[in-house]
Amino acid sequence: MIANLSTYESVKTDSVKVWFKAGPASKFPKNGGACIKYKDKQIAVFNFTRQATWYACQNLCPHKMEMVLSRGMIGEENMQPKVACPLHKNTFSLKTGENLNGTLDAIATYPIKVEDGFVFVGFSE
Repeated sequence: MIANLSTYESVKTDSVKVWFKAGPASKFPKNGGACIKYKDKQIAVFNFTRQATWYACQNLCPHKMEMVLSRGMIGEENMQPKVACPLHKNTFSLKTGENLNGTLDAIATYPIKVEDGFVFVGFSE
């Protein structure tokens, strides 16, 4: 099955219908990412410990249509948390999904929370 960008659509916190239990927070790398699967979606989950914040976005990079964003480097640009694709260094905002260094389409972002030691990602379906 070939990944399709239309599979992914950003979700706002007030649109969440399902809080998917992604796993124990202790199993996610500090200052890095890991991939989870929800239905037909691969989601990159980032534990940005330097900011004491968690982020979730699609794992699919829109440049070469590869499932690689969870393996990207995270950092900041102008106070904006970002992930850099490990293949070609295209960077995306972890808050808005906007492509920060080019003209690629934005990536989908998802609400995330940690409760009782577990990470949950919000979905609208």
